[in-house]
Amino acid sequence: MGTVEACRDLTISSSTSRTETINGNHEFRITGYSLNKGMGIGKYVQSETFVVGGYEWAIYFYPDGKSPEDNASYVSLFIALASDGTDVRALFELTLVDLSGKNRHKVHSHFGRALESGPYSLKYRGSMWGFKRFFKRSMLDTSDYLKDDCLLIRCRVGVVRSQTEGPKTYSITVPPSDIGQHFGELLESGKGTDVKFEVNGEFFAAHKLVLAARSPVFKAQLFGPMKDNNTGCIEIEDMENPVFKALLHFIYWDALPDMEELVGQNSKGACTLIAQHLLAAADRYALERLRLICEAKLCEDVAINTVATTLALAEQHQCFQLKAVCLKYIAMPENLKE
Repeated sequence: MGTVEACRDLTISSSTSRTETINGNHEFRITGYSLNKGMGIGKYVQSETFVVGGYEWAIYFYPDGKSPEDNASYVSLFIALASDGTDVRALFELTLVDLSGKNRHKVHSHFGRALESGPYSLKYRGSMWGFKRFFKRSMLDTSDYLKDDCLLIRCRVGVVRSQTEGPKTYSITVPPSDIGQHFGELLESGKGTDVKFEVNGEFFAAHKLVLAARSPVFKAQLFGPMKDNNTGCIEIEDMENPVFKALLHFIYWDALPDMEELVGQNSKGACTLIAQHLLAAADRYALERLRLICEAKLCEDVAINTVATTLALAEQHQCFQLKAVCLKYIAMPENLKE
């Protein structure tokens, strides 16, 4: 009598751990290098912070060196974690650029080679990687790295990220959020509006709940203990019609309208003027995202005929980056004369 052996298919599950780096680069130009000499051992010149892998980083250059024992014989160069983080693992590359065009750069890099102990780990904010004795000062002064009293440093950071993935049994493409589209169409349809605003004789209909959800100022005005008695029609003072229209558009659409279409002309100056007024309106109604969008737009559009007004606006509404951009623009010799 024969024996029949039953065979069963074994289901094998699997997963994959993927480790990769999120890379970013930053250029740090130091002009007037000789003027930084003698600032003191341990004193540094710092780059602007830049973001890679969700963390902020900064380059630190020590013209007189970082350590007292080197007696200011070397310049020191470091890359530092400039935001909160614990055990941030990363690869680094620091390059002192040859400004003679010979491409004989001085490079220290973790990239493109095997590391015996793996990526460098930074334990906390302020942790650094770099070199106390990056370059001998006496040699740097006569080298091709220094041109017109200027140094150029390039930094590359690769933040290490790991994730484990299982096999996907589906392929679904999720469209981007369209909530702004729906609210925008609600505004344009005029359905269900329960409040009107009068701006220089023109009327705008809106929805109290939408306004209150988006702006704490509108919330207090429409529903707070000190709310306006006449919420059927509220007069808006000290604001032009296109500006209020753009404000409402952003509240519903979460995006700026077409500025050229709004002002009815293809003029950069007119668009800049609207952006200036809209920034003030955003601050007035505590719409922080709109305020930052306007600040960024004005940073890009600084010009001789608008910089004075933009600077005053930046000062009034505490837009520190916009203020810095305006002051830098004004300080340029060709603009200062104008």
